[in-house]
Amino acid sequence: MNLVKKFSVAVLVLMLAALLAIPAYATGDSTDEAQTTAVETEADSEGSTTGLKAIAVGVAIGLAAAGGAVAMGIVGGKAADGISRQPEMEGKIRTTLMLDLVFIETAIIYALLVVILVIFVL
Repeated sequence: MNLVKKFSVAVLVLMLAALLAIPAYATGDSTDEAQTTAVETEADSEGSTTGLKAIAVGVAIGLAAAGGAVAMGIVGGKAADGISRQPEMEGKIRTTLMLDLVFIETAIIYALLVVILVIFVL
């Protein structure tokens, strides 16, 4: 058990180090800086904002989809467990299951709409 705990901590530390190293790779070469002008154009600023929007959109929709998938899995498992324990309640459990799945999917669709608004409006 102790070995598994140490391995988990080591993997977590490596993942954190890799995540924190990303900005270091995004800086570019010093020779590129000498050749560029000191004035940043509006197109460069827009490109930088577009990249940040893309990252934000990817993270947002990824979290929404992952959260929805986990929630649907849990709800489906609990419904199957409930039906196996009380087969006579199958109709009511299945109706509640479908309603819950619709609500979860609606939350994911709302996240998708917010992401589309971020892409096209902001």
